[in-house]
Amino acid sequence: MEWNGNYSSVTRFVLRGLSDEKELQLILFPIFLGIYLVTLLWNLGLILLIRMDSHLHTPMYLFLSFLSFIDICYSSSISPRMLSDFLKDEKAISFIVCATQYFVAAWMGLAECCLLAAMALDRYVAIGSPLQYSAIMAPGLCGKMVAGAYVIGFLSSLCETVSCFNLYYCGPNIIQHFFCDLPQIVPLSCSNPFISQIILLLAAIFIVFGSLLVILLSYGFIAASILKIYSGKGSVKAFNTCASHLAAVTLFFGTALSVYMRPSSSHSTKQDKVLSVFYVILIPMLNPLIYSLRNKEIKEALKRVIKRATY
Repeated sequence: MEWNGNYSSVTRFVLRGLSDEKELQLILFPIFLGIYLVTLLWNLGLILLIRMDSHLHTPMYLFLSFLSFIDICYSSSISPRMLSDFLKDEKAISFIVCATQYFVAAWMGLAECCLLAAMALDRYVAIGSPLQYSAIMAPGLCGKMVAGAYVIGFLSSLCETVSCFNLYYCGPNIIQHFFCDLPQIVPLSCSNPFISQIILLLAAIFIVFGSLLVILLSYGFIAASILKIYSGKGSVKAFNTCASHLAAVTLFFGTALSVYMRPSSSHSTKQDKVLSVFYVILIPMLNPLIYSLRNKEIKEALKRVIKRATY
């Protein structure tokens, strides 16, 4: 801490991590290292496959490649630090590093919300207006939607980070988490956090719930369009194109909202840590698997790439 007159200023925080037990941390280290490496491998592999195979140069796979890039950045903003902390006795993190970690994680998380909404709109156009799909979802529009997701996430994260880390911290500096997250940091402030809390609330309403509303409306229209398809096979095929995205949306929003929207009376630090591991660490690993497992186009593209590489 630095002293300023009669008051001290916090220059670093201490993360409590996933567990205080040293033996458990040594067990968790190789597990989470494996998860992180698999996350990098699967997401990078999917990005390269989409770029290498011309059959996958469509709006849906463009969005998917940028989702994989977000997942790599999201996981990389937290996993390396968490892994190094498993091997440390004191998990200290400087003020500026903590702010940077939150900024990147929030940027990627909010951008993912917007991108998932864009992907839902893409699926609605593909099913609701298949004949006009290529004209509506032109490359220019898709590029603007992706850029918009990144810009919205960036600006919102910047506002949240600046408002939070401009607060005055003079006392407790222990964060009850394994990464820097605002709900655990703001209560440590010695100054009035009202503006910071308002900015967080506005971001949640307009970006998180706004994206969720767009997704729900898109799937409402998709369901109405599927019901108009008289062929049973046509209905199944139309639903299958949405199943992967719907699973990814349910996992991401379900776990994130269960952490941040629970009333404080039922708040449990251990439960929050477990749920946070799921949406911060596991979902970036699972997303490429969810989108690839039952996707014939990706399987066929992989076969073509392997065939070109071997001959």
